[in-house]
Amino acid sequence: MAELPANPEDKLTTTRLCAWMRVLVESLALAGSAVRCLPQRGDCHDQHFVRAVAVSRVVVLGAGVAGHTAASFARRWLDRGDSVTVVSPKPDYNWVPSNIWVGVGLLKPEKVTFPLAPVYERAGIEFVQAAAREFHPEGDGEDRTPYVTAESANGKRSKIPYDFLINATGPALRFDKTEGLGPDGGHSLSVCQPAHAAQTAAAVDDEVERMRRGEKRRFLVGMGHGTCTCEGAAFEYIVNLEFELRHRGVRDRAELTWITNEYELGDFGMGGMQLRGGGYVTPSSIYSASLFAERGIDWITRAHVSRVEPDRVLYETLDGLQGEQGFDFAMLLPPFSGVGLQAFDRGGAEITERLFLPNGFMRVDADYSPRPYEQWKAADWPRTYQSPEYRNVFAAGIAFAPPHAISVPRKSPNGTVIAPAPPRTGMPSAMIGKAVARSVVDMIAGADAPTRTASMAEMGAACVASAGANPFKGTAVSMTVFPIVPDFERYPEHGRDPAGTFGEIGLAGHWVKIMLHHMFLYKARLRPGWRWIPE
Repeated sequence: MAELPANPEDKLTTTRLCAWMRVLVESLALAGSAVRCLPQRGDCHDQHFVRAVAVSRVVVLGAGVAGHTAASFARRWLDRGDSVTVVSPKPDYNWVPSNIWVGVGLLKPEKVTFPLAPVYERAGIEFVQAAAREFHPEGDGEDRTPYVTAESANGKRSKIPYDFLINATGPALRFDKTEGLGPDGGHSLSVCQPAHAAQTAAAVDDEVERMRRGEKRRFLVGMGHGTCTCEGAAFEYIVNLEFELRHRGVRDRAELTWITNEYELGDFGMGGMQLRGGGYVTPSSIYSASLFAERGIDWITRAHVSRVEPDRVLYETLDGLQGEQGFDFAMLLPPFSGVGLQAFDRGGAEITERLFLPNGFMRVDADYSPRPYEQWKAADWPRTYQSPEYRNVFAAGIAFAPPHAISVPRKSPNGTVIAPAPPRTGMPSAMIGKAVARSVVDMIAGADAPTRTASMAEMGAACVASAGANPFKGTAVSMTVFPIVPDFERYPEHGRDPAGTFGEIGLAGHWVKIMLHHMFLYKARLRPGWRWIPE
């Protein structure tokens, strides 16, 4: 760092030199050198000195909702000499909530995706299409600079140095946890990715043609393992599927069954909700059961799918009994884990367990002390998402490790875990990504610690769940929840603020869902005014 005297004798000369240095430093920054001009106090003319300091490199792993949000805001808030790099194995952004509509044939994959490279180029964000493999938060024997090792599709590995790292890698889709699960070599379908959803839509078309010829067909939708999350996405899919079958005139030949690891319908990995609406407070279990009953959907709860065969699933229930359910069409979501990142210290010794839990999700500022459900608290949940090991490493979205579930943990007499994992997708992911980005930017500017918090036990969430897509006959469930993680110390009765937890279904909700689809894709493309659209 170069510094001028604070009180030189020749004020005029120093003022001129200060201006010259500012031009020099900014020119070097534009040329790519690792310097920028920063006045320490006031402006350069008043204080008569400038500092040339190293620019900062922010690296974001993942380009989903959390990663894309973090990178976009970091780029906007940082100085032009600082760099933001996104590392993602996929070339496209995917607005995942609308994969549901792809999966019933209402949208094509290109309507829910777009290429990232041109968007990032326009925004001044470097894009590396590769999969992150290793953390080296202390550098290595040759250089103390921390870096990430990333692997491209051709197997080539490269080092990506960073000053601040945001891990937003999202989940690994663990179809392998259940024998026969998944579209790649298994016997079930998925809507987790655009290609999966398109494959599922083609299967729906085939089933409809069979039913038009007079055949009866069996549809099974839900969770493919006892520890799954994202029950809400599968719930959206089955009610959209039912609506589409009605719309195509074959509903009378279709038998629909929902299979889930939830203890009761409407748990959604959140321990259920008490929804205020229409002058009443209705448990989400009754709300969901009513919707299924109206639409003729059967259900199996408290189930762990242990194997998927070509025409049936085998499952274990919470009471330890074994069952089976036949199908002609099965869309079953997989459990999640972290993406399998490894971490190494400067000497090359593996330190993965210091940074990650065994499930692959990253440790942050949560309380991971093992305690029984009765002792769980809202305060256990992270607020800043900073690594306790390295102050310049953060996690956002699904990549962070929750301290525990939200729903009551349960096992069968056989020791099989049958309970939903906590959801961390959509709105919470975006809010966490934005908060982490702001903290990183402020720490680059000199803050000693993270400046923003986004605890799921202190934030609310809004969700609009499609229940049938049609501009005149469609419906959607509009819900708000506050807080996401129940806080029984603040709200002893149900853990949530009854004034902030609401639910209603109707055509208006469907129009809102359509608006959100277009609005969030507009925001993700970083179009003019994108930052004013809420997360």
